[in-house]
Amino acid sequence: MAGNTDSERRAVLDAETIAVVGCSATPGKPAHEVPAYLDAHGYTVVPVNPYAERVLGHAAADSLAEIDQRVDVVDVFRPREEVPGIVDAAIARDDVGAVWLQVGIQHADAEERAAAAGLRVVSNSCIKVDHQRLVAP
Repeated sequence: MAGNTDSERRAVLDAETIAVVGCSATPGKPAHEVPAYLDAHGYTVVPVNPYAERVLGHAAADSLAEIDQRVDVVDVFRPREEVPGIVDAAIARDDVGAVWLQVGIQHADAEERAAAAGLRVVSNSCIKVDHQRLVAP
């Protein structure tokens, strides 16, 4: 599957804006700590959480379709069964260049559909860990 080489992951990490689907308002959860790390390292983080108004000091969107700014990467912290719908929403936007599925999240059909639509795909991997390994000084 695409996105498995370090050079492909570096290309994804060259993004500016990351929409975090499933971003949590609860400190201590990976879905909160990872976006906090990304925010602290200069990325514009757009939380997608229909149950929160703000996360990490940023206005939370209810869905990818509601985001009114450019999105380079969609980082997913949602269960596997939700991935196809999230990928469809990412494909429907004309600005998303990559979909990143966090550790433990894979969906071969959705990943193939995203890749066929021209999106880079990384699955079953932590964007924070890869940033620390490949980008951070």
